[in-house]
Amino acid sequence: MKSLFERFDRLDTTLNRWLVANSIPLLRVSLGLVFLVFGALKFFPGLSPIEDLATQTTSALTFGLVPPGVGLVMIAALECAIVACFVTGRFLRVGVWLMGAQMLGAMSPLVLFPGELFSDTGGIVAPTLAAQYIIKDIILVAAAMVIAATWTGARIVAEPRSLRSTLRSTIPRVIAAPRTGDSRIRRAEDYRSYERTGARTSGGSPRE
Repeated sequence: MKSLFERFDRLDTTLNRWLVANSIPLLRVSLGLVFLVFGALKFFPGLSPIEDLATQTTSALTFGLVPPGVGLVMIAALECAIVACFVTGRFLRVGVWLMGAQMLGAMSPLVLFPGELFSDTGGIVAPTLAAQYIIKDIILVAAAMVIAATWTGARIVAEPRSLRSTLRSTIPRVIAAPRTGDSRIRRAEDYRSYERTGARTSGGSPRE
């Protein structure tokens, strides 16, 4: 039984190393592919399930200056630009800013059209299917924030520990190096050493 647990522990450690090396690129590409689906559907009238709401929102945000069909194509083009940045990894800062603008527009119907997105049934207010479609964008925003942290040099550092020793562990703190200085934090022991010497803990990321 102990041998079986040790084998699983080695498998778990190997998997952790693989996740450290590949999780951020996979997240970036996956996010790009999600926007590829969103954007591609909007190029074909009648295919996007959110088409009516998107055109209505575009009209409201532009005060009716942009025709509905043109607005939908503009959104599709914006989302495809995001795809190009995220999938290739080039101009990633631009892609994240474009996604931020797109997300503001995509979530604005919650404020612009609350009567259409929330139903009142017997005194209970619940989001409609369209509202749920929009609310799930919070996950996309969180994923983009993780990816955005990498453009300044943030990285995940593998620190192999046995499965048993981590069962009661809490989420480790994130260490942010000072904005100035020439110290380089690359290995797990560098993080521990830096933390002991007075690192500032925050939601930031190590900088070189």
